[in-house]
Amino acid sequence: MASSDKKPGPTPAIGPGSTLPGKPTTLGSKLIETGAMMLQSMAPVRQMNLHACTFALYGHDLSRQIETHHFIHRINQDFLQCAVYDSDKPSARLIGVEYIVSDNIFETLPSEEQKLWHSHAYEIKTGLWTLPGMPELLQDPEHKSLTKTYGKFWCTWQVDRGDRLPLGAPSLMMSSQAVDIARVNPELVKERDRKYGVSRGDAKESRVEMAEPEWINPNADYWKQHGKGFAIDVPVEMKSSGALI
Repeated sequence: MASSDKKPGPTPAIGPGSTLPGKPTTLGSKLIETGAMMLQSMAPVRQMNLHACTFALYGHDLSRQIETHHFIHRINQDFLQCAVYDSDKPSARLIGVEYIVSDNIFETLPSEEQKLWHSHAYEIKTGLWTLPGMPELLQDPEHKSLTKTYGKFWCTWQVDRGDRLPLGAPSLMMSSQAVDIARVNPELVKERDRKYGVSRGDAKESRVEMAEPEWINPNADYWKQHGKGFAIDVPVEMKSSGALI
């Protein structure tokens, strides 16, 4: 199955609502998880110290747009990795992963690789990206840094089409840009702002003087120059490792 709009055939994984198929968690499993919380470090997860809310567009169909919640682990000042969820609730579904790199790192990537990435300057400066619960003034240093970054976001669970399980191939996601076909639905933004008590308009106004990158590599946001997105087609010829166990 390609990472397209085509829905899978009728299965328990497709249907109204977001309830997952499966039995309720047993007491035994809950006890194991409680013990694990006391005995295991969970070190990688504990490094996720920042929550951002923004919007993403499917690279093969920019009319399909979703609200996303990034829980961010900063490896260093030039590289971030994000677990992406469909909400910030305890029941949130993990829908993908995004890697974010500085412009310095991005310029070292091969041109074919750069085509899979999107720029963040427009998303930041127009107030689409926000850190819920944090005053705009405290967000400012982070946003100034992010305007000069690029992201590669693979969505593994197309919740917007009703998938109750992660189905099909991953979809490459894009960031909103200053082009009519890539502007976020205002109703999505309005609902997000209402939920978190923020104003995209106020954020945009406060960020108007924020410095933008002197140059955004045209290989990023590839669709803007070429009108083509990327979709994965899964079947390939397998190669043998030749290893024996």
